[in-house]
Amino acid sequence: MNFFDTVVRAKAFLREQGRASVAGLKREFELDTAGLEQLVEELVDVQQVAVLSGKVLVWAGAEATVLKPTPPPRETPKHLADKIRQSKSAVEGERKQVTVLFADVKGSMELAESLDPEAFSRIMSRFFVILTEGVERFEGFVDKFTGDGIMALFGAPIAHEDHSQRACYAALHLKDEIARYATELKREHGLGFSTRMGLNSGEVVVGSISDDLRMDYTAQGHTVGLAQRMENLAEPNTCFVSANTAALARGYFDLEDLGEFRVKGVSHLMRVHRLNGMGTSRTRLDVSRSRGLSRFVGRERDMAVLTGALDRARNGGGQVVGVVAEAGTGKSRLCAEFLDGCKAQGIQILAGRGVAHGKAVPMLPMLELWRAFYGITDDDKPETARAKIAGRLLLMDEGFRDALPLLFDVFGVPDPANPSPSMDPEQRQKRINGVVKRILHDPNYTGGTRVILMEDLHWFDGASDAFLETFVESIPATRDLWLLNFRPEYQARWMHPCARRRRRRRSA
Repeated sequence: MNFFDTVVRAKAFLREQGRASVAGLKREFELDTAGLEQLVEELVDVQQVAVLSGKVLVWAGAEATVLKPTPPPRETPKHLADKIRQSKSAVEGERKQVTVLFADVKGSMELAESLDPEAFSRIMSRFFVILTEGVERFEGFVDKFTGDGIMALFGAPIAHEDHSQRACYAALHLKDEIARYATELKREHGLGFSTRMGLNSGEVVVGSISDDLRMDYTAQGHTVGLAQRMENLAEPNTCFVSANTAALARGYFDLEDLGEFRVKGVSHLMRVHRLNGMGTSRTRLDVSRSRGLSRFVGRERDMAVLTGALDRARNGGGQVVGVVAEAGTGKSRLCAEFLDGCKAQGIQILAGRGVAHGKAVPMLPMLELWRAFYGITDDDKPETARAKIAGRLLLMDEGFRDALPLLFDVFGVPDPANPSPSMDPEQRQKRINGVVKRILHDPNYTGGTRVILMEDLHWFDGASDAFLETFVESIPATRDLWLLNFRPEYQARWMHPCARRRRRRRSA
């Protein structure tokens, strides 16, 4: 049994008994002297659910009949379950670099004491669902429920090179979702509901993964413990990040350096950061650029191909160029250098990028592209975004007015006064594709040449792929150059013209 399972069992034992001798706890959980001291420190100083009176530990939390929130039964989503089962033989017994996330309710004892047990259980059950869905959205794994929160892993059992980024994305997503839930609880029940989160990256040894996808592991270098310490340090409604995680995620996220803290169980001072939001970098190239890039040489032939495609697009024949190569071989650098040259010529650049967790976030790259097309920023309120979309479309053609409710819905800024009509997913996708084709073929759209970069297609979700196919079919009627980069394993129907012709004949 690892230390944190012992803590959970010790809390339950002490809560039921009300008090227990320190020696009794040592016998009950078969601890050595160092393990006993760590357990007492965790219960008294860190989690503050007990007080030490001489040689007796006394429960200081809510009554056992109150604090019994249980996570609702929920199956791991099929696509994650399949990946975990495929990973079993590769991860069992191996050291893995992971990022650990802890999240819990701040002041859960006080909240439990102020509520009817059933009401508290309902509130916590919904909280567990929010946490679980948020973690799984970025292919993390909820390893255990801790009574009033969770412990989650990113990077095991599903291996991810960007585990620290996924954990930070998940923490920011959870922060927003929990804030909405807290507002709901305040409005409907007058309750104050605040949470805290902590992240740390490091090495763990994965034990075994059972048939029900539970995973055993042992922590190396206090990886798990430091993540929980970050959570305990965190202020209400914030996420504190260790220096280990900050080093991996820097640039991608806004990390505020809070200075050095003395952390229980660590002999030296630890630097701690607060996760405030997204950073200025979106890709590894962005991070490298901020640190200074090496000289760009030896790609004259590739640049000549791209320049030729741009010339053909300017002459009235829209072009699609794919840049295909393995990870780390310079696809993004080539595209970036070419785009820099286009910007110097005053050519408009639009971009949409796939991200490693993108298959779990529908339409992410396409929304980035269209938001850039309409000039929508993160600071724009929904009504501002709707005004920008409507203004651009209706200036092109008043006939687009009937399509506005659907486009508002696609952009995530639905108009309450004029909602999008209900339709099945297939019909909805066809309607959206039809609107996109109308826009691309409109004479007012095909003005000057634009260069559109779609990056990392291998991470696109199905809906974005469907959109891209619609774009590719319409590009010859424009003056645009579409620059697409992806890894060799990426395959799509639009890459095979014969298949597209057969599909059009069948639909006709």
